Amino acid sequence: QVQLVESGGGSVEAGGSLRLSCAASGLDVRTRYCMGWFRQAPGEEREWVSMIISPYGPSSNADAVKGRFTTSIENSTNTLILQMTNLKPEDTDMYYCVAAVGLCVARPVQSYFAYWGQGTQVTVSS
Repeated sequence: QVQLVESGGGSVEAGGSLRLSCAASGLDVRTRYCMGWFRQAPGEEREWVSMIISPYGPSSNADAVKGRFTTSIENSTNTLILQMTNLKPEDTDMYYCVAAVGLCVARPVQSYFAYWGQGTQVTVSS
């Protein structure tokens, strides 16, 4: 059974950084998966943030986070990482780790990803 467990969320001031982790079990990131992140604010639809093809990429990011967020995979620990820098108040959301068997698609939609974590909250104050 695949499980994704996020950690690393918290509260920071604008301009700060956070590092989210997603520990994966039941799947081996050394094989081919599309892994990534979505985010969601209360009352809004989930928004795709970034994705990467395991085990070595490539990765891609949504325009809203390009140049600020980086997605990577730690193969030794079976962990997906989202490094977030220069955070803005509009980055305040619940962040979800996701995974799908196989390659990533050009337009990542929620239904493509079979596996979801429980989410971790990121709050950025101005």
